[in-house]
Amino acid sequence: MKYLIYLILVLLLVPLQTTLLPHLSVWNIKPDLGLVAAALVGLFAGELEGLLVGLAIGWVLSLFSAGELWLSLLTNGGVGLLAGFLGRQVSQVTSISLGVGLLLASLASGLFAAMNFKHLDVSQMWWMVESIVLPQACFDGAVGAGLYWLLSRRFHVTRLRTE
Repeated sequence: MKYLIYLILVLLLVPLQTTLLPHLSVWNIKPDLGLVAAALVGLFAGELEGLLVGLAIGWVLSLFSAGELWLSLLTNGGVGLLAGFLGRQVSQVTSISLGVGLLLASLASGLFAAMNFKHLDVSQMWWMVESIVLPQACFDGAVGAGLYWLLSRRFHVTRLRTE
């Protein structure tokens, strides 16, 4: 049953990202739901499932985008693995700590993507970081923190609490 939910999540993420998110954009910046979903799966289900779902999400999203394949795979899979590891090691994960972690992961991912563009000078790269990468990282952190807050209120997660 759990794997069916993961399959539905992976397959419905692309239509959700392309149809719903343009209506939820703020200043034409949309959150990266793949990154947020991989972190939440890793946090709630563990490292291995976070890694595998993150890799699957990265692969499916990279099929429908113009970005580099390896970048999406590494960031989504890495975030799922890291969130699962931190969820097991940290005694009390809060929505703020998850939001800050997602902000940093999204910022690193955006910086790698900006550096991957060829034929950009420093002023164009700075404009991209200032107007796209940083606002999207803040938006990803806020969306991830909000979703974690909602899910942690709905589901009792004993896995995250170390006694």
